[in-house]
Amino acid sequence: MAITTISRQASAETRKQAASVAQEVHPEPKRSPRKAAFASWIGSAVEYYDFFIYGTAAALVFGKIFFPSFDPAVGAVAAFATFGVAYITRPLGAIMLGHIGDKYGRKKVLTFTLLLMGVTTFAVGLLPTYGQIGIVAPVMLVILRMLQGVSAAGEQAGANSMTLEHAPAHRRAFFTSFTLSGTQAGLILATLVFLPISALPEEDMLSWGWRIPFLLSAVVVAVGFWVRRTLPETPAFKEGEATGDDDRMPLVDLFTNHKSNLVRVIFAALVSVVSTIFSVFTLSYAVNTMHLPRSTMLTVLVLANVVALVAIPMFAALSDRVGRKPVFIFGALGAAALAWPYLWAIATMNVPLIFVFGLLLSGVVYSAANGVWPAMYGEMFGTRVRLSGMAIGTQIGFALGGFAPTISAAILQPGQWGWVPVAVFVSITSAISAIAAASAKETYRTPMSEL
Repeated sequence: MAITTISRQASAETRKQAASVAQEVHPEPKRSPRKAAFASWIGSAVEYYDFFIYGTAAALVFGKIFFPSFDPAVGAVAAFATFGVAYITRPLGAIMLGHIGDKYGRKKVLTFTLLLMGVTTFAVGLLPTYGQIGIVAPVMLVILRMLQGVSAAGEQAGANSMTLEHAPAHRRAFFTSFTLSGTQAGLILATLVFLPISALPEEDMLSWGWRIPFLLSAVVVAVGFWVRRTLPETPAFKEGEATGDDDRMPLVDLFTNHKSNLVRVIFAALVSVVSTIFSVFTLSYAVNTMHLPRSTMLTVLVLANVVALVAIPMFAALSDRVGRKPVFIFGALGAAALAWPYLWAIATMNVPLIFVFGLLLSGVVYSAANGVWPAMYGEMFGTRVRLSGMAIGTQIGFALGGFAPTISAAILQPGQWGWVPVAVFVSITSAISAIAAASAKETYRTPMSEL
């Protein structure tokens, strides 16, 4: 034990000396917080435009064109399963891209994820349907969705790491929140594109209209790539390169020395169930089960995310003043409570209350957790394992979120109160998330060098 302690102290002293020499030879890289935040915002908007148009199509279209031989209820479950299957590959993508990002740089990961998402989304728009080639069509759909999952696995963790490491010490949550604001912008864009598509006659929407949002991804990906190409690598990563810290295996370090925080992130990330239930399951439940107009529910989605664009950075800025944990816990428990009246409003077809509770749930309260987690999770890990820790932890947790619409469709009961099991499911997962966050160390005042 004593020998190990002395060895660690000597190793730490060696790293300090190396850092001092490296700083003389290589001046500390300039921080670019605004540029990093903007690049993360627009990259996430592009990435999640692609990711969310799939969710909207799964709710409105895919059950009918890729699983037409199924009973409508079973077809809906199958379509949601293709949405959720991306979350199977996300942990695998997180391991691969987390290692690359911590070993070779954040920028390499962010370029790769953007291009992979763009190519696979465009390819979905070219797929033949079940009526044209039979069972091969849904198989190809699943393969492309799995590749989307690999891309999404590295995107948010890479963008969060990039922004966190460029951000000023006292505004880390505010700047990292732009990654999630970009995610909301992508969802808004995806929903807006589907609004005119949903207004088409059913035959036109199912034959060619649904393809348009997927084919448009080529344009938005080109914009995102143009913005990201000039973004510099982070100062923290450059410092690690200069001192030789990058010689270690990040994954070995992560699983050896950071297991408790990794588990914490996995359980805290269960709050994502709220997002997929709101954006995917309730859309299908309202339109296909309660027969509310598609345009009404898509408008709720758009408005909720417009509100979230403002609420996310506000809650993040609040956490820079009062701490990460109280803001996150408020968001998780508040969302658990509001899921009940929102589902009740849909079940009773009370459109005004659908808007009220929908905006409160997704636009305001959930934004508290959503705006804080990029900084809170990122601050649980040091520079050399940050991207891996966030990517692997969140993607395992997000996996349940991805299958939440499938689980909810399966446990939904007939009748006016059939939504209650879904509300219980949301409440339980959100409570687990809040408990995990409560057990974490508060880090909002901890310097980056001490994380």
